[in-house]
Amino acid sequence: MEKNRIEIDIRIPNQTRYLRLIGKIGEELAIGLDEYSGNRNTLAYYINLVITESVINTITHANACNPDKMVHLSIGIENDELVIRVFDEGKGFDINEVPPPDFEGLEEGGRGVFLIRSIMDSVNYLKMGSENVLEMRKKLVKG
Repeated sequence: MEKNRIEIDIRIPNQTRYLRLIGKIGEELAIGLDEYSGNRNTLAYYINLVITESVINTITHANACNPDKMVHLSIGIENDELVIRVFDEGKGFDINEVPPPDFEGLEEGGRGVFLIRSIMDSVNYLKMGSENVLEMRKKLVKG
């Protein structure tokens, strides 16, 4: 294992009541990053937001609110990046086809993806075996 590698692997039931818990885990990881020279509290807030938005999308869209499914989440540090992966067994979608949200209208949709893309340095949605994975990366500022 690499010296600066951390990985937290989480599996939760496909229910929104666990959002606060997994968001808090992401926050705590961000606050404890010794190698991050930026504002750790701000990073923690953003990581909580990214995790919450991506898991809500997984629960409602990919897993279609099916209580028999699970949500698999991985949060870690790889080299100089914070990497968050959210896995699903849904049919998948093209993340590049998600239109920008209509902030002035009443239509909902696309806000989570917009926020995630605004916060993270790279966002990809890929097929990995029998699962899909939303992979989000944030470069860590070295101090």
